[in-house]
Amino acid sequence: MPVSSGSKARKILLIGDVSRAFLDAEAVREPACQVTTNMADAIEAASKNSFASVAIVMSGLSSKLSPALKALRDNCGAKIILLAQMWEEPIAMRLVGSASNGTTVADDYLICPIYFSSLASHISYLEGRTAASQGVSIHAEPVAPVGVDHTIEMKIRHLEKLATEDDLTGLKNRRYILEFSRQIIERSRKENGRVTLLIFDIDNFKHYNDVYGHSAGDEILRQAAVLMRRCCRGQDVVGRIGGDEFAVVFWDEPQAKSAVMPAEGGERRSAMAEHPKEVVSVAKRFQKELEKTEFHLLGPEGKGLLTISGGLASLGRGCSTVQELFQQADRALLEAKRSGKNRIYLVGRPEGNIADVE
Repeated sequence: MPVSSGSKARKILLIGDVSRAFLDAEAVREPACQVTTNMADAIEAASKNSFASVAIVMSGLSSKLSPALKALRDNCGAKIILLAQMWEEPIAMRLVGSASNGTTVADDYLICPIYFSSLASHISYLEGRTAASQGVSIHAEPVAPVGVDHTIEMKIRHLEKLATEDDLTGLKNRRYILEFSRQIIERSRKENGRVTLLIFDIDNFKHYNDVYGHSAGDEILRQAAVLMRRCCRGQDVVGRIGGDEFAVVFWDEPQAKSAVMPAEGGERRSAMAEHPKEVVSVAKRFQKELEKTEFHLLGPEGKGLLTISGGLASLGRGCSTVQELFQQADRALLEAKRSGKNRIYLVGRPEGNIADVE
């Protein structure tokens, strides 16, 4: 069981290789921190001490992170913060959102690399937010080496969101998608992983904007974003990269080997199923969801009116860089448009259209 919070020790417990998370790793030292390199030692330390918070460097740790976090939670009452590289953000989001006996296994995450002071600031912010939500005064003693104005932390988080998200759809923006793709390709090369990119846009989108107005166009984009995310697996990253053009990065997430995704007729498919077959399944499902969705701003004929054209390209099929992956997918998208729209073309297959892929 966790040690009583009455203990005077208010260190930050840091787990993992701090050089992977901090731009100033030399700032991570006693008495502010206790550092352990593995989860077993961290769980033991957490059971014997009262920490202000626990921060976990995700990179380099075992792929079985979720069970370890549950064990850590059982032995520690402190806030648990994940320190993730950009490509690990989908994993971090899932861990923060997953629950064990009604309690999430992690409280928040930060994208690295960061300065140690940023972690200290965020810890102070979380503590203050928790105290405010419980209707108690914020403890005067700082839980980290620096005093922090919580409004600054909130502004930083807001700016980070503006820099990485599309404000209309809530999807990731082009800048994020490009950097995420670069990182996930680098990781996939090292671990023989698989990456597939889908680029698609809304057929005749300009017509809908001109005839029904920009509010209708915005609603189409928002609904398309919701539908695409609903069709994808948890680790896949969906973004709006410009106008009515979207991108989806499909990749293998080691921690999701047991994860499943709904398929046609209630069948369940493994998240580690073969690329691009699994991706084709997602794309086809998205096309069918569009057909079933009512777009009220387009009038009574709105249901089944919208279609998309897209291009699929996979790493290793003539693509070895981010630029090549996007170029291949773009070419396939253009070919789909030239061939009559309402289709998705797959690079490297003679039949092209995924409608012909079993």
